[in-house]
Amino acid sequence: MLVTLFDDAVGALSGWQPTSEAAAVARKRTVELLRAGPVAMTRAHRPGHVTASALIVDERRRVLLCLHGRLGLWMQVGGHCEPGDATLAAAALREATEESGIAGLRLDPDPIDVDVHAVRCAPADGQPAEASWHYDVRFLAVCPAGAVEQISDESADLAWFTADTLPSPLAGGVVQQLAPAFTRL
Repeated sequence: MLVTLFDDAVGALSGWQPTSEAAAVARKRTVELLRAGPVAMTRAHRPGHVTASALIVDERRRVLLCLHGRLGLWMQVGGHCEPGDATLAAAALREATEESGIAGLRLDPDPIDVDVHAVRCAPADGQPAEASWHYDVRFLAVCPAGAVEQISDESADLAWFTADTLPSPLAGGVVQQLAPAFTRL
């Protein structure tokens, strides 16, 4: 499935219209990373790898953010692509469901943002974390009415916020997702 996921990533980013100048730069860098081939979709590619995340929004235009357990920053849910993920959107939906505990999320299949950021990332083989880069393709997920979130092992907390009451410390790139997400609703 890795080749299918890779092909989807190339196709999704080649045709995507960036939602900001920062997203345009990140999209260009991610397309360049993908020249390494399917390995760029995995943690085995130590210079950096593509990840998928989702900004979860409810009917009241609140966003669900997680307090990342290891980083201590509030951010959207998401993470590494897995061998069973057929598309970037499927990876983002899987991660959003796992990390929020919310079933029935509706994912917009067109990205809302792309962000490139430095991380300390452990390879899949269990080796110690090393400096690397996440080339994060971000999607919008709409929460079903009445759903209740559940904290996962990866998060210290989950909470709903409005655009004018975002928590601190906030991960870089969270704010730039808000306008394109709210435009899609």
